[in-house]
Amino acid sequence: MIDRAIPALLALCAAFAAWAADPPLIGREAPDFALRAMAGDNVRLSEARGQVVVLSFFGSRCNTCRAQLAQLDGVYRTYGPAGLVVYGVSIDDDEAGARSFAQGVRVGFPMLSDPAKAVGREYAIDRLPSLVILDRAGKVRYLHRDPKSRGEPAYVAQLRRLLDE
Repeated sequence: MIDRAIPALLALCAAFAAWAADPPLIGREAPDFALRAMAGDNVRLSEARGQVVVLSFFGSRCNTCRAQLAQLDGVYRTYGPAGLVVYGVSIDDDEAGARSFAQGVRVGFPMLSDPAKAVGREYAIDRLPSLVILDRAGKVRYLHRDPKSRGEPAYVAQLRRLLDE
């Protein structure tokens, strides 16, 4: 019995280590995409090269997403002139619901539609809301999956560092 328990325990430890490690995209070039904007021009990620980019993945039924997008809008208004670009990326199946949600949030950055969830899959988004932060060279530098923060979110300090690079 102990002979079987040790391999099982080792497998469990290896699985936990893989889960706890940095997401596979950290440090890699961000997958490019082209998505339809809910208002205005469509967006190709590679056209933002040279800017620090935040991708905010959200769903229309997510109240935490609404709060994070509103908070992110303030960050965008503050740091946009310094080279910050923000895209909200809806991964809703229901495009009409996503469009209605986006109109209700009223942010100053483009809201994009990914109803097939292809971009969400490329970025390994497994919960909402999620933020992916890219540096000016187009590499994924940070991933935030924990929207609950007190005071200034941790990602703001990271954005400042990237904007200063």
